[in-house]
Amino acid sequence: MVTVLVLDANQRSALAATRSLGGRGIHVIAADETRETLAGSSRYCSETMQYPSPTLNDELFIEQLSRKAAANRVSVIFPMTEVTTRLLLMHREQFKGMIIPFSTLEAFELLSSKWRLHKLAEELNVPIPFTVFVESKKDLERASASIKFPAVLKPYGSKIHSDGKWLGATVRYVNSLEELYLIVKEDPCFNEHPFMIQEKIEGIGEGVFALYDRGRPVQFFAHRRLREKPPTGGVSVLCESIALNPRMQELACTILTHVRWHGIAMVEFKVSADGMPYLMEVNARFWGSLHLAIQAGVDFPYLLYKLAIGDQVEELRSYRIGLRNRWVLGDLDNLYISWKEGLLHQEVWASILRRVRVLEKDTCYETCMWDDLSPFWFEVRKYVREVRGSDSSA
Repeated sequence: MVTVLVLDANQRSALAATRSLGGRGIHVIAADETRETLAGSSRYCSETMQYPSPTLNDELFIEQLSRKAAANRVSVIFPMTEVTTRLLLMHREQFKGMIIPFSTLEAFELLSSKWRLHKLAEELNVPIPFTVFVESKKDLERASASIKFPAVLKPYGSKIHSDGKWLGATVRYVNSLEELYLIVKEDPCFNEHPFMIQEKIEGIGEGVFALYDRGRPVQFFAHRRLREKPPTGGVSVLCESIALNPRMQELACTILTHVRWHGIAMVEFKVSADGMPYLMEVNARFWGSLHLAIQAGVDFPYLLYKLAIGDQVEELRSYRIGLRNRWVLGDLDNLYISWKEGLLHQEVWASILRRVRVLEKDTCYETCMWDDLSPFWFEVRKYVREVRGSDSSA
């Protein structure tokens, strides 16, 4: 029996992967820091496992995970987040006999580092927004005159390892030089590490998703972001499958083939009003809206599983276009943030009605599936607890 260990089981991507594999009769163990998890509540999960926090103690995480995985005769491991993927690739030798279906650590870090990725994009003539690379205070002072506002501050990476811990680094938006200097002064992700200042591109977020087999492209998918959390840019709460844009597919292949990628990846672009796609980032791991690709006909977890165990994977020539994927609770957060920040204007009631509608045509719901409702109720209970917690601390 082949056993797949899905890490980061509180991620929506982990739930999508668990449903994908478990629905095909594959033995799935869902694991995370907590005993009860989103993916672990699914009827398609065979077992659950708990491990120490990888962000607080990576050595203990690797030691216990490798021991428990060996004891459970795990064959394939699917990490879902940047931290766990990086740690498993760093310590691959401690998971002997188990397959981690991703490329080398060097390739992973090159794609995951926003700094190194944008440097590579410049070399490969992949369009990026006007960018200033800041390594020192002098770099920032020299660049001050050339910065146009509003601007975007991008940290070195989404997660930064500092003093034995992982810092969650977020993209920041600034409207003035004073605001920029204040953030750089107060945020360790910017005052202790290199970062970038980029032109803010107004446009639509689109992504190209790919499965690669040792440098060879196997399968593609594409989607467009319709709503995000926060509304100014973040995780997708409503997205739609779209036809592959040949230019964006070409640009994605330029990057992924150059690093001889293996596994899955999401290449994100911002498409400006004139149709120019600008590279934003690459997620060299599974992504939050994975459910959409699966429902549209591109089952990336199962395809990666087949690749891992040595089965032949043939390219799918089509998938369903125009299918929407909605993360209900994230969409409610989008509505609340939009209202709080005065972004709704005269569309308040129309926006509310759009969020409360259910069973919309050509729409799938990220955590809510009629044959597997437990994860949705698990998420609702957690959401209510967090809202109550924030209210009591206010």
